[in-house]
Amino acid sequence: MKRILLLSMVMLALAGCISGKDWRTASREPAGIAPDPAVTKEAVLQVYGARAWGWRGWFAIHTWIAAKGTGEPGYTVYEVVGWRLHRGQPVVRIEKDLPDRFWFGEKPRLLKEHRGAGVDELIDAVDQAARSYPWADTYQAFPGPNSNTFTAWISRQVPQLDLDLPFSALGSGYGDWPKAWIGGAPCPQP
Repeated sequence: MKRILLLSMVMLALAGCISGKDWRTASREPAGIAPDPAVTKEAVLQVYGARAWGWRGWFAIHTWIAAKGTGEPGYTVYEVVGWRLHRGQPVVRIEKDLPDRFWFGEKPRLLKEHRGAGVDELIDAVDQAARSYPWADTYQAFPGPNSNTFTAWISRQVPQLDLDLPFSALGSGYGDWPKAWIGGAPCPQP
């Protein structure tokens, strides 16, 4: 009993340390990873991951995709953001944005990159897959669907991405799980 109490106190103390960070002031600046579209005219498609916000960052990442077609002046970012539900919006966000922003203070890392010939077609396929994501109005940190479910869904729809998400992309296998594992909910199949 004493061990449980001590462990609970340690967990609360650690959670308190993390909650001292304020998401409103956390960096959302570009990390300088993505090629400058003013200089790089070729098509670019990149997949990023950064530690998740708060305590989830101890073991999980948030993933997203950024793409710019040949000659385009900027990037389109494809991601799922769970707190959009609280504003009555779909969790899927497809917008012109900075491709390699810090994820609320956490520096992203490049998980996959495609550039040059044939990438415009890959971008079109990614766009189509993102717009057909079956859980656009649902979010659950674990077991999913979440941001990693979205990136994995796109990867399954567009195998040419040749993307292997890391183990820390929790929720990436959500659509592949037998429905008994996720509370009996049906899993849409491509």
